[in-house]
Amino acid sequence: MTAKSTRDKIMKKLLMGLIGAAFFALPALALDAGDMAPQFELRASLDGQEFDFSLSSALADGPVVVYFYPSAYTQGCNIQAHEFSVNMDAFEAAGASVIGVSLDSIERLNDFSADPDYCAGNLAVASDESGDVARSFGVSVSDGPPGGFADTRGVTIEHGFADRMTYIVTADGRIAETFGGRAVTPFDNVQMSLAAVQRIAGAPSAL
Repeated sequence: MTAKSTRDKIMKKLLMGLIGAAFFALPALALDAGDMAPQFELRASLDGQEFDFSLSSALADGPVVVYFYPSAYTQGCNIQAHEFSVNMDAFEAAGASVIGVSLDSIERLNDFSADPDYCAGNLAVASDESGDVARSFGVSVSDGPPGGFADTRGVTIEHGFADRMTYIVTADGRIAETFGGRAVTPFDNVQMSLAAVQRIAGAPSAL
C-alpha cells in the first residue's frame, strides 16, 4: 500500500468519524403540527395531592396543553406556572386542560403545585424524572451542572432539564401547534397557549 493510499484511508476514517459525531450531536427535533402526540402516563400533583395523569384520559375531555419546562422553583418556570394558574379559568372555558411536565421529583412538585405564588392549587404538574416523555416529544434534555445549583428557595437542584416547549394537543391526539425555546418568554408562552385553545374552541382570543 502506498503512502498516499494509506493517508487517504486515514482521512476517510476521520471524515466518517466527524460525520458520525455531528449526527449524534444534533439537537432533538420537536414534534410539529399534524404529528400524533405520544401517549404517556406520569405521576402528577395538583394542590399538593398526587395522582396518576394519563394523556389519553385527559384528551377524552378536550384539548390538552402539554408544556415542558426546565424545573420548578426557577425564575422563568415560576413565571410560567403563575401565568397558567391565574388563567386556568380561561383555559377551562375553552374546554382545555393543562399539564406541566419536568424532570423534577414528585416530592418537589407536591410543593410547587400547592405553592400559592406559583401553581396555587390550580395547575397540575407531572414528574418525568427519566426525561423519556420529554424525549418522545422531541424535547431536548440536558444534564444539570456538576454539584447542582440552588433554586429560588435555596434548595439544590440535582436533576436534568427539559427545554421549554409547549404542545397544543387536540382531542383526536394530534398536535395542533408547537412553540417554545428562548425566543418565547414564559409569559408569552402561556398567552400563546390560551390563544391556541381559544381558536380550537372558536372562542374570541385575547391576543
